[in-house]
Amino acid sequence: MRVVISGATGFVGRALVLRLLRDGHKLTALARSPAAAISRLGADLRVVDLADDAAVQEAMREAEAIINLAGESVAQRWTAKRKRELRTSRVDSTRRLVDAAQKAGARPRVFVCASAIGIYGDTGDRTVDETSAPAHDFLAELCRDWEAEARSAENLGARVALVRFGVVLGDGGGALATLLPMFKSGVGGKLGDGRQWFSWVHLQDACEVVAQALVDDRYRGPINATSPNPVTNAEFTRTLGRVLGRPTVITTPKFAIRLALGEAATAVLSSQRVLPSRLAELGFTFAYPELDGALRDLTHAAPTVMVRPIGRELPNHPYITARPPTHVLSQRTVIDAPLDEVFPFFAKAENLGAITPPNMAFTITTAGPLTMEKNLVIDYRIRIGGLPLRWRTVIEEWLPGEVFTDAQHRGPYRSWFHEHRFRADGNRTIMEDQVWYALPFGPLGRIVNAIQVRGMLRRIFEYRAGRIALRFGKNQAKQTRATATTLSASAGVS
Repeated sequence: MRVVISGATGFVGRALVLRLLRDGHKLTALARSPAAAISRLGADLRVVDLADDAAVQEAMREAEAIINLAGESVAQRWTAKRKRELRTSRVDSTRRLVDAAQKAGARPRVFVCASAIGIYGDTGDRTVDETSAPAHDFLAELCRDWEAEARSAENLGARVALVRFGVVLGDGGGALATLLPMFKSGVGGKLGDGRQWFSWVHLQDACEVVAQALVDDRYRGPINATSPNPVTNAEFTRTLGRVLGRPTVITTPKFAIRLALGEAATAVLSSQRVLPSRLAELGFTFAYPELDGALRDLTHAAPTVMVRPIGRELPNHPYITARPPTHVLSQRTVIDAPLDEVFPFFAKAENLGAITPPNMAFTITTAGPLTMEKNLVIDYRIRIGGLPLRWRTVIEEWLPGEVFTDAQHRGPYRSWFHEHRFRADGNRTIMEDQVWYALPFGPLGRIVNAIQVRGMLRRIFEYRAGRIALRFGKNQAKQTRATATTLSASAGVS
């Protein structure tokens, strides 16, 4: 299908783009900053500037489906100004999207719009589903008006699906991005008494709900995108602590949360025991119905990236001779797609941004489009630990369908030589990554590695494995293997 997406660069949007590309949809993302959007979303979709009315009109005329994920985060103090911004980013933006489609004479088959379980308000221990009435607080009224604007797309002849997301748990953003640093440091704990219900959904399942809503005519009206097994905040806290192997004895008093967030504390402290009754009726299968399995997947409890000190075998290449590495990182990934589909994705330099953690702010600065070939020079910017860095990579080897190698010629490493090797395995592809590298500053670099870089590099490559799973299918996420001991470098990707 030809699909227009608003909000594609957000936490859910970035993952959803990869999932929809797997199904062969032709995607157009509407963005305020097209260059930044391409850096985040990759080369396999079209990006249209929201300020270019003619281009937006053209995209709308061609659209068979529209997906609206736009909306500012509610996890901030709700000043009068912030409330206006929240309303503008949801209600007003949805109205503009429908108006633009109407103005273009578009006749989309389906309009999928994000909403939230905040529409149910604080429900205590009572279970609620799509048949339950909306509440009357700020969030509930915001969601109600948001959905009302989306329903106006029915005037265009579209089937309207309203996906009410619970708390989306995923790698690279959302609630876990805030919680994991605290829990890993041993200072995570309950919020208040912990009795409030917490309705959650794994990012992969959230994307799958939208992907199904796009093509299945039975998906219409409100649909709760939440796990069938909500938990209390206390149970969530215990489970995350157990998965990470960290204590969870600290409790944050409710008054402290209200003091910090004001009225917005209701988004954190409300009890919402929401069930996905409509998805159950539709026969939807959750990949992660239980919290323990979801958190183990998202925290990479089973490591797939392995690193060891350099042995005797090294690539025979002038770069390695000139810049001797000290460690080698290895990752073997089984991708559930044939080689002739997989290699073209990795052969586009712009697609690296789509599988790089968003906090690294990966941006190619070399003018494109880029044609991969030996000796191609690519400059880009990344951010590590809040520090902006420049990186220059050179393609040292290029054998389409088999292998390509890139080496850092300017950047944070003393040595970084990354070999990507591919081979067909029936209808699957085996991808083997090896990175030979070294940090600068000798013994000091080894200390930095042990304290910080080892975990950082592991997270980067684990994140990539998860994004590859979204793009090409889930099997390889379970089948990724590697060899690992110590990571030594100063973080980067290629």
